[in-house]
Amino acid sequence: MVRPVVATALLVALAACSQVPAPTSQGATAEAPAAALQLPNLGHPRPGIHTAGDVGPDDVPAIAAAGIRHVIDLRPDGETPGFDEAGAMRAAGIRYDNLPIAGADDLGRERVAAFDRLLAEADGPLLVHCASSNRVGAMAALRAAWIEGKPVEEAISEGRAWGLRSLEGAVRERLAAMPDQ
Repeated sequence: MVRPVVATALLVALAACSQVPAPTSQGATAEAPAAALQLPNLGHPRPGIHTAGDVGPDDVPAIAAAGIRHVIDLRPDGETPGFDEAGAMRAAGIRYDNLPIAGADDLGRERVAAFDRLLAEADGPLLVHCASSNRVGAMAALRAAWIEGKPVEEAISEGRAWGLRSLEGAVRERLAAMPDQ
C-alpha cells in the first residue's frame, strides 16, 4: 500500500513543477528580462504584452535582449524622421508592424479592428508603443468596448492599464457616439 501513495505523491509533485515557468540561464523567469526594460511609460497590462512610449535606435538591443519578438508601433513615420524603426527591429530579428495613429481623428473602428488583428497575430512577447503610450491606451480602450464588448468604465480602465491619459475624453466621445455598433 505504500507504493501507490508514493507514486501518487510523485505525480502530484511533477504536475506542480510543470506549472512553474522555466528558468532562463540567469535563473530568472522568461518574463523577467522584459520587466527590466527601461522605456518611457513602460507598462505590462497583460502577460506577454508590454506597452511604452518613445522607442529609439538605442533601445533596440535592449528590446531584443528582453525577448520581445513583435513590436507594434502606432506612430506615423513623420514622428520619427531620423529612425527606421522597421529596419532596426527586423535586423534584430523582431517582427515589426506599424499602424499609424496620429491622434484622436484616427481613433475609428477600422483602425481598432486592424489593431485587434495585429494583437491576435502577435507571435511571442509583444511591445506596443507610440510616443507616450497614450494612443496605445486609447486603442486598447476602444478595442475592449467595441470588440470585446466590455462596458464603458471597464474599457476605460483597460485603456488606462495600457497607457490612456489625455485621449480619455476622445475615447469617451466615441464610445458614447457608437456604443455597441
